[in-house]
Amino acid sequence: MPAKQPRPEQLQALVEKKPEGSLYMLNLLKFRKRAAYADGRETNLTGQEAYGIYGAAVREIIEGFGGEMLFGGLANVLLIGDGALEWDQVAIVRYPSFEHFSNMTQSEGYQEIHVHRDAGLDHQILVNCLDQEQAVAAIKAAAKR
Repeated sequence: MPAKQPRPEQLQALVEKKPEGSLYMLNLLKFRKRAAYADGRETNLTGQEAYGIYGAAVREIIEGFGGEMLFGGLANVLLIGDGALEWDQVAIVRYPSFEHFSNMTQSEGYQEIHVHRDAGLDHQILVNCLDQEQAVAAIKAAAKR
């Protein structure tokens, strides 16, 4: 089954390796052809349209928790690599800290709109990325071990 939610060991890895300061999340998104709501509601929405409902609402929630959408756009051409371009959309979001991200994902507002995310997504990859300062600190800490 395609991934749309983190597994417990993935969440634990983020908790253990969370960076000091900002949390940067790279989102690679693949949409369903047609939205499919878990409650069985009928809809004519595409997966991208359902995710768009989620996306507009989550942007406000992210900003309310001090975060910001740094980049969001449609995938266009696979320039390096083999096979077909698998992703429909990419986004990079910055949260002030791991705690802000965690509080946001557990908030009532986020939970209410999540239904549109699930209806629209076929699968996703979500990667926590380190900025240059965080990466240097991580390399120095690893060298001391």
